Amino acid sequence: MRLTRPMLAMAGAAAALALAGCGADTKAATVPTEASGSLESLAAKVKCTPDIQTDADELRQAICKMSYGKFVLATFATDRGQREWINDAKDYGGFYLVGRKWVAVGTDAIVKKLQTTLGGNEEIGTDHSKHTS
Repeated sequence: MRLTRPMLAMAGAAAALALAGCGADTKAATVPTEASGSLESLAAKVKCTPDIQTDADELRQAICKMSYGKFVLATFATDRGQREWINDAKDYGGFYLVGRKWVAVGTDAIVKKLQTTLGGNEEIGTDHSKHTS
């Protein structure tokens, strides 16, 4: 049998999944299944009335104000559009909770709080605090 790139990739992915189970921390168990849906349905899950700022085919973005602070919630038409937006935004720093075709942006504490309801993965933007002028 001849090994092809797809076969090697699948074998590598299977090995990574097997190794990921070893020594898994207990924090991962507290993150719920990743939420999905429209901007309004995601906002409803965290009990926020979204103030829509951008309403376009490829991107919908709103500000949500909560008792514990405010954050930006955005939904995307494509995975590629989402990744490009995140990559550009991360240059400005900040904390991002990333789900499939949605992202929430806020402080580290807000992102961690939202993660308990929406699931998703936290990504951190570039830290500019060490830069001097």
